[in-house]
Amino acid sequence: MRPEWSQSNRTAADGWVIRDAIPETDAEPCLAVYAPFVRDTAVSFEEIVPTVDEFRDRIRAANATHAWLVLEVAGRVVGYAYATPHRARAAYRWAADVTVYIAPEHRGFGGGRLLYERLLERLRRQGFQVLCAGVTLPNESSVGLHRAMGFEPVGVYRRIGWKAGAWHDVSWWQLELAPPTTTAPNELLNPARNR
Repeated sequence: MRPEWSQSNRTAADGWVIRDAIPETDAEPCLAVYAPFVRDTAVSFEEIVPTVDEFRDRIRAANATHAWLVLEVAGRVVGYAYATPHRARAAYRWAADVTVYIAPEHRGFGGGRLLYERLLERLRRQGFQVLCAGVTLPNESSVGLHRAMGFEPVGVYRRIGWKAGAWHDVSWWQLELAPPTTTAPNELLNPARNR
């Protein structure tokens, strides 16, 4: 049994910390979580593992407009979740793409759900209306997580990506953070004022 987890009921033990990512110190451990998804799976459609500097820039960019959160267990980053703009055109500004990554040895204990809960609450307070998530298929654990978080399937891009010697579909999921209105929503809060 790993000391920081309870195997019997597959729940987290004390000592979890979810916090804002710090680009200078968290880029390397976040990249360590992400790199196996690039190298060994089709979960990420990237084919080359980014550099630490590239990852640092990604964290800065997400924090500037949305959020990037990390999950620490016993002082070690074991997962992260972040949001980015859904599309560049102005009318999309109330929509965001979200994703979560958990190190393989820490999956199945609720860390992804906790990260998403905190991220979704942050984005809701900031004024986002709709969240979108893409899931490379097959990926039952990610489908299950998104379903459990209230996301609904809205479509599938068929044979959209070639990786690891095969074509892959990507299912798209959507979550409404606020009910639809007939008037324009308030402008988004600055993420720095929403922490």
